[in-house]
Amino acid sequence: MAGRVEGKVAFITGAARGQGRSHALRLAQEGADIIAVDIQGQIGSVPYGMGTEEDMAETVRQVEALDRRIVAKKADVRDYGALKAAVDEGVAELGRLDIVSANAGIFSFGTMEELSDEYWDDMIAVNLTGVWHTAKAAIPHLKAGGRGGAIILTSSDAGLFAMANIGHYVSAKHGVVGLMRTLALELAPDFIRVNSLHPTTVNTDMIQNAACYELFAPDLPPEERTLDVLKPRFQSINALPIPWVDPVDISNALLWLASDEARYVTGVTLPVDAGALVK
Repeated sequence: MAGRVEGKVAFITGAARGQGRSHALRLAQEGADIIAVDIQGQIGSVPYGMGTEEDMAETVRQVEALDRRIVAKKADVRDYGALKAAVDEGVAELGRLDIVSANAGIFSFGTMEELSDEYWDDMIAVNLTGVWHTAKAAIPHLKAGGRGGAIILTSSDAGLFAMANIGHYVSAKHGVVGLMRTLALELAPDFIRVNSLHPTTVNTDMIQNAACYELFAPDLPPEERTLDVLKPRFQSINALPIPWVDPVDISNALLWLASDEARYVTGVTLPVDAGALVK
């Protein structure tokens, strides 16, 4: 039985681990080949360890274990030239492009009053400009295929409502919504659909780190910030009684948006958020 994206090629940023790796595996399980990009390095303002070359090698191993092809490249989404070269090389090797997942993102903390220019600039450069770069690099290949396509931009629940202490993140993720809606209009004549995903907290390294634990438990010393203590605080965000969702929950939504099952869905903000938005 053919997969839901059988024979298609997907371009995924931030693919070394976390949601990006999950997206690559889920699409590969359903028949897609993968162009995987990641910075595979650290950004100074990010308070947790980012993806590495070893992480990307593991993504490659897992995709190939599914008997799918993968082209993995090291590129920073802030660098349009490097990103475009990665996409161009991937399409040259795999022959086409059908699906784009602009997933790469970073997280950091601070009130608007105390944020440094470095924190603000890095956040906007990765989480907004990097998303635009991803789409811009991919669009010529989608148009050249003449088969339409699907672009999925990863925003956040914080792209639909405000949250204190992450105003730079909120601003970037709100910007992604405006970008998505504009692209949906501009690309509709070519049958290229553009939508955004809006997760609540996802169980990845982006939240499972000491800096994030401090954000949720500033009243406690580090040694008391255990998962047993923190889970109810994370759960307080959501309507459903869970502290966070898993990466595959976001990947399943992305798969649907990328598939022909959503062939007339464009310009949509899709929450996968355990009811956080309604709460």
